[in-house]
Amino acid sequence: MSIFMIGIMSFVVTYLNIGWTEQTVGKWLSSFGIAWLVGFPLLYIFSPIFKRKIVKSLSK
Repeated sequence: MSIFMIGIMSFVVTYLNIGWTEQTVGKWLSSFGIAWLVGFPLLYIFSPIFKRKIVKSLSK
């Protein structure tokens, strides 16, 4: 799930910043790698916290 989400988001941001050029795919893959290294641990850490809060708020 994180690969899919981060892949799409990094592509959209890269495309909006530089448009479609011959460098787009290379820049996207570079930004994807950095974003995944940051995003996956954050998702892994915060997902259980948010899940508990959502379950608790829905069970009231």
